[in-house]
Amino acid sequence: MAKTVISDNNLSTDAIVKVTQTSQELLNTVDRSIYDNIQSYINEIYSSRYGELFTYTLFDIPLGNLIAAIAVFMLFLLLRRYLTVLTTNILLYFAQKSSTDIDEIIIREMRKPIRFLFIIIGLDLFFLLTFIDNGFTHLLLSSLLIIDLYWFFYATTPAIGKALYDLSRKNSHFSYELSAFIVRILRLLIISLAFITLLYNFGVNVTAFLASLGLGGLAFALAARDTAANIFGSIALMLDQSISVGEWIKVNGVEGTVEDIGMRTTKIRTFEKSLVTVPNSIVANSNIENFSRRGVRRIKMVIGLTYDTPATSVKAIVEDLERMLREHPGIAKDQTTLVKFDRFEDSYLGIFFYTFTNTSDWKSYLQIREDIHLKIMEIVEANGSSFAFPSQSLYLEKIPAGERGKDNLSSFD
Repeated sequence: MAKTVISDNNLSTDAIVKVTQTSQELLNTVDRSIYDNIQSYINEIYSSRYGELFTYTLFDIPLGNLIAAIAVFMLFLLLRRYLTVLTTNILLYFAQKSSTDIDEIIIREMRKPIRFLFIIIGLDLFFLLTFIDNGFTHLLLSSLLIIDLYWFFYATTPAIGKALYDLSRKNSHFSYELSAFIVRILRLLIISLAFITLLYNFGVNVTAFLASLGLGGLAFALAARDTAANIFGSIALMLDQSISVGEWIKVNGVEGTVEDIGMRTTKIRTFEKSLVTVPNSIVANSNIENFSRRGVRRIKMVIGLTYDTPATSVKAIVEDLERMLREHPGIAKDQTTLVKFDRFEDSYLGIFFYTFTNTSDWKSYLQIREDIHLKIMEIVEANGSSFAFPSQSLYLEKIPAGERGKDNLSSFD
């Protein structure tokens, strides 16, 4: 495998290629040592009694080298899974001695790129043993190595996400959504660097390419200004921490539970189970009503008693209701609680009832509210009163007998 030559003096380009160059040199050293051992055995076969049979060429390749190349490549292809398990188990043995599990996550995520690395080694040995040494093989192997190298870097992102998630649990100012957003940006950066390194490997002038991107950046920004606004909106949401996944919110007329806060949109699952996707620029610039963060929920009503309820009973009902709220385990004691006889309505005596539950969970709130309603009914019944309902009383005045007779005669006309 040929070494990558750094001809550009640009520091950023050198930094991108330097890691790849070092890894190629390391792979060359490993493959060369394996190749020298295998070739020495092949040379012994050539010098043996039946060695002349293996000296015949096929596609200008000695038969002995061709058989050995195919055998080595198939061996790496068949044993790559077992070699990967062996390698990762050795690394996990040392990683388990550390106090953190981040390194263990990294090693487990690196199984696939390690498995792919053994395929690259087998392919490189195949070319070495068959004496195929040209620009295509160099380009193929170096490109595969670049992909695998950045695959290793990409495999570290779950561990970084785990570390950021642990940080978000310890620090209330660092949300889970922000950590997930950082991981997404990091993955996008790794993919972009891999693409740029591949371009460099194919002989593209990376510096000129990046400069052309800068010249076209303005036109791209104008064409994608809505997307850029949504990305900045998502950053604002995560820094402001106004909403989180799983919370019940209402924004721009959409009410439901937040399922995901992405780089461009926020997904809200409504209570009708439909999924509404709202652009982050709209969410960030709208009034957000976050029901999950209120901590308590209000119970507000007017209890209507019949007009034949004595004043002493009304007073006793108010006192019993206040006592019931003070003793109820589901009522928030640090919130405003009011029970007052405050109105004379057309068909009832109104008692204003105002309190808060100590939970914002809807199911728990409904259970507490139901228990409160039942206790209100018991208190009203225990004090000899009843609930009024909308009604009207019609009073007829007495009509003089003479007038009544006239009315009766006129009815028969």
